[in-house]
Amino acid sequence: MESNSFRLLPPNFSRDVRSVLGLPFDATTQVQAEQTLRSAIIERRSCFMSTPNLNFAVACLNDFAFRESVLQSDLSLADGWPIVACARLAGTRLPERVAGSALFERLRVSAQRPQLAVYFFGGPDGAASAACGVINRANEGTSCVGFEAPGFGSIEEMSTDALIDRINHSRPDILVLALGAKKGQEWIQHNLLRLQVPVISHLGAVVNFVAGTVRRAPNGMQSTGLEWLWRVKEEPKLWKRYAADGTILLSVLIPRVFAWATSRLRTLPSSAELASASVVYRTSSTGTELVLSGPWTQENVAGLRSEFAKQAMSRDHLTINMALVTHLDSCALGLLMLLYGWQLKIDRGWRIDDSSPALRRQFKLAFAGYLLQEVTK
Repeated sequence: MESNSFRLLPPNFSRDVRSVLGLPFDATTQVQAEQTLRSAIIERRSCFMSTPNLNFAVACLNDFAFRESVLQSDLSLADGWPIVACARLAGTRLPERVAGSALFERLRVSAQRPQLAVYFFGGPDGAASAACGVINRANEGTSCVGFEAPGFGSIEEMSTDALIDRINHSRPDILVLALGAKKGQEWIQHNLLRLQVPVISHLGAVVNFVAGTVRRAPNGMQSTGLEWLWRVKEEPKLWKRYAADGTILLSVLIPRVFAWATSRLRTLPSSAELASASVVYRTSSTGTELVLSGPWTQENVAGLRSEFAKQAMSRDHLTINMALVTHLDSCALGLLMLLYGWQLKIDRGWRIDDSSPALRRQFKLAFAGYLLQEVTK
C-alpha cells in the first residue's frame, strides 16, 4: 500500500484556535473554512476535519480517545450555536457557527472548478447509494465516485485492505463518514495513515440530507439557533439526546464558563506584562524543556507559535515549565492543545511542571485539566 507519511506532518501552529469547553476550535467563517478545504484538495494535502457540536463536546469531557481525535484534527469547526455562545460567554470569539452539513453543501454546489469528487461511507441502509445517485444526477460541481455501506461491524471489520484500496483507487477529494460521531472519529484515527484522500470528515447528517431521507431545517431556523427543534421534528428520537445535553449545558457548562471568564478578568494582563512574557527552548539528552513566563494571550502568542513549531519538528519528549506563567487565554490554551495532541500522535511524553494553584484552577475551569496530566512514553 502506498505510503502516506504526509499525514504525520506537525500541526499548523499559525491556526487561530480558541479553547472552548476543553477543545480547540478554529476561529473561522464558513467562507474561510471552504477555502481551507479547497486549498487542501488542490494541493492534495491532508485535512482531517472535525465538527464538534454540543453533544460532541459533552462526550469529549470524559472520553479520552474521542477528545484526542479533535486535538489531532487539522480543522475543528464549531458545528453548533451552544459552542459559539459558550465561547462568547467566556470572553473569546468564534466568528460564527460553521455547520459541517452547510459547508459540504457549499462545496457541492459551488461553481468553482475543478470538479470535486466525494465518497460516502456509512449511513442508514440505502442512504449512501441514494446520496451518490442524487449528486451524480444533479451535476452541480461535485461527483460521487463511490460509496460503502459497512453495516454495524467493528472498526477492524470496516478497515480491511480491500475496503481501503477501493476508497483510494476511486481518488476522492472528500471522504464523508456517517457512522455515529464516536465511531466515525475512531475509524478515521485508525485508518488516517492509510487513506490517500485530502479531506476526511465525519459528517453524519450529510448522507441523509443529500439522499433526502431527512430534510434540512429552513435557513431561518439554522441562523437563529433553532435547528435542533426542526431536527427533533424530523427525528423524534433525538429529543432525549438534546434534553440531556441541555441539562449539562445549563447545570455544569455555563456555570464553569462564567467562572472561567471571571477568573480571566481578575488576572487580565497589562500591555507591559504582555511585552515581558518569554519562552525559552532548551534541549537535553532526555528531551526538550520549554520555560514559559508571564501572561500569554492572543496579543502575544507569536512567540509560542514559533517555539511550539520548533518543538514539534524535534519530536522529543516535552516538559513545559509554567512556574512563572500568570495568565493563559483561550488562544494560548488552544495552541497548547494542538501541541499536546501532536505529542500523543507521535507517541512522545508530555509534562507541565510547577504550575501555580491559580493557574491550575484556570486549566480546570477551562475544561483543560487533562493538559496537566503527565503522559509518559
